[in-house]
Amino acid sequence: MKSFKITRLALLAGVASAALLQPAFALDAQAFVDRIQAVWGPLGYQFTFTDPQLEGDTITVDAKVGVKEIEGMEGPTSFDTTLTFNGVAELPDGGYTAETVALPDVEADMEGDVPGHVSLTDIEMRDFYLPGGDTVSPVQMLQLVGAFSTGALSVTRDGAEVIAIESMESASTFTPSQGSADLTGLTSKLSIAGIAADLSSVKEEDPQAGAVIDGLALNSIAGDVTGSFDWSLADGHVVVDQFLFDFADVGALNMTFDLTGLTPALLAQLQTANAAVEAAGDPASEEAQAAQMMMGMQLMQGLSIGGVSIRYDDASLAGKLLDFFAQAQGIERAQLVEGLKAMVPQMIAGTGIPELAALVEPPVSAFLDDPQSLEIDLAPATPTSLLVLMAAASNPASLISTLGATVTANEAAE
Repeated sequence: MKSFKITRLALLAGVASAALLQPAFALDAQAFVDRIQAVWGPLGYQFTFTDPQLEGDTITVDAKVGVKEIEGMEGPTSFDTTLTFNGVAELPDGGYTAETVALPDVEADMEGDVPGHVSLTDIEMRDFYLPGGDTVSPVQMLQLVGAFSTGALSVTRDGAEVIAIESMESASTFTPSQGSADLTGLTSKLSIAGIAADLSSVKEEDPQAGAVIDGLALNSIAGDVTGSFDWSLADGHVVVDQFLFDFADVGALNMTFDLTGLTPALLAQLQTANAAVEAAGDPASEEAQAAQMMMGMQLMQGLSIGGVSIRYDDASLAGKLLDFFAQAQGIERAQLVEGLKAMVPQMIAGTGIPELAALVEPPVSAFLDDPQSLEIDLAPATPTSLLVLMAAASNPASLISTLGATVTANEAAE
């Protein structure tokens, strides 16, 4: 009797273990790649997958990846690659997650009058999410990738490197967690580090631009791009607290934004309007034009400006430009500056907005005299919708006041 009980318990334990392990055994590589097309297809991507292979929780597949062609786009719109999805797991709703997605290094030749080559290493996505269900909501689309990074990028022309980047990375943090239907917050950071560009090739193609490059002693530039933003979905409050282009011995341009109204409801409206544009087929058709107008109205009515700042900090570029153009005209820099300062009132008069004079003339004159920094700020007393601002544009003086617009020069950054 005792032996029978032990045997029965062992059998029950085996059945329970098999039930717990069933999701792993049931992972279907073809269903996984089909889900990729279902989720990413509406975003403008097209995939052709060949013979996906499953080994443990890793799926490897050869793929042709295409992007929707945009009017004016140049170059190839598709490429062949091998995608490796590690740590794949199926979700209860029929969706999937993958811990990482790895792509092989890119080595590709560029066609043209001057032969070129592109190489890109260490391409990886992390926290890859494919929601299940018949439709994918805008909130779910915000969560498809937790992070994306690459190693070095190199672009050569005629054997000489013209553009190089050490690394690129963007990463997001989701509150309460990625894949949550009740997403309340999103924080993202961007870094493009070690940018270097050789401008000597520009001189060969455009002698006039080459003369300016030589005059500024600006045969190469080097710098970084960084950004960060925080998005509260409940009220659609988006704060871009840094979007900085910082280049050594040139200057730094930083833009910040404070917007409200970018809620899930507004995103859903825009998604519906965009679907109507796509369904119309011809972008020039009346149906497409009407849908685009509706999309624009929804965006202007829903989105409000709480604040905007655009700041430039000079690191010698402005001074070099003044010296270059003064020398080109055969005059002293001080004479050029006085001439430019005299032109500012004339340019403002040409706009038909005399209220700009007090706003623009003093800081621009101060910057020309001593180029350190120039900043434009919009700080309305309360967040103001784009639709209201558009209506106020008929009265420029009122618009300047409504926006709380200021222009300052040579002041320390806050």
